[in-house]
Amino acid sequence: MSFLARPATAALAARALQRVTALADRRIASSLLSRYPEYPRNTRELTVPTSVGPARVVVYLPDGAVGTTHAAGTAPPVHVNFHGGGYVLPTIELDDPLCRFLAAEAGVAVVNVDYVVAPQHPFPAPPVQAYEIVRWVAGHGAEHGWDGGRLTVGGQSAGGGLAAAVARQALEGKRSGGAPSIALQVLHYPPLDLVTDARDKRAAIAKPMLRPWMADVFDSSYVPDPRRRTDPLVSPAHPSDTADLTGIAPAFVVTAEYDLLRAEGVRYAERLRGAGALLDHYDVPGADHGYDQKDAETARDVYALIAAHIRRATTPEPGNTPRENQS
Repeated sequence: MSFLARPATAALAARALQRVTALADRRIASSLLSRYPEYPRNTRELTVPTSVGPARVVVYLPDGAVGTTHAAGTAPPVHVNFHGGGYVLPTIELDDPLCRFLAAEAGVAVVNVDYVVAPQHPFPAPPVQAYEIVRWVAGHGAEHGWDGGRLTVGGQSAGGGLAAAVARQALEGKRSGGAPSIALQVLHYPPLDLVTDARDKRAAIAKPMLRPWMADVFDSSYVPDPRRRTDPLVSPAHPSDTADLTGIAPAFVVTAEYDLLRAEGVRYAERLRGAGALLDHYDVPGADHGYDQKDAETARDVYALIAAHIRRATTPEPGNTPRENQS
């Protein structure tokens, strides 16, 4: 075990990273707010009650959405977004361009979630809170201006891992009754195998963006006990998870060609395909982990694919009137 992989050391390093990135993120977020100026920022904040603690969410409304009605006279569908950051960094503002893009191009209300992070809140707090937020969003649309019966979830990096965990909890809830209906899960370069040491993972380039020391800090902060990393809410792409995924929410999986996490994303996409749940898998050529933070044009192309999948997933069948989900 490396020095940084020790839980106490990882927690100290994670807190230091949180302080450093809080300063850097303000500068980065400022530049991202100006990206895609054709998509306006129409937002409001809400607080969602959960057993883990209250969660702040920023709601991005599509053009024409006023109060509780959409331009066509009906509430828009809703997409719940979880940001990245290794389950450690609270980087909600960095997803502003994506949220504005999806609100406009997919015609959805985007609920961008400021979820709890480690080491202050290690596993299972983040996926438990994420699922409770999705259940709340599904059941309270009529009060806040979206249609909880047309619901999708997604996220980038760690947020993609949380979206996968939400879909898994919904599958288990569906089997026992009372789970929200998720029309699509969008998994954007997600970490899906925390069991395998990062030093044993291989990227297509010599120096990928993600480094083993980062995995040591993130993984040991998020799941301090290595034995718990086989949990299906943490590592659904690891061979130890052999559960039947039939009935899980349909998925759009996006991997990046040079990403250290690419192989596990591909592996999980194939697992979803076997369960009849893979709608599409897109591998972004020439891209590394977190490419969309720097490459606006490649990001635009991929965001357009995500928006198209969300729009298709939330467009009701002719003659079929969607109903509010039950929480």
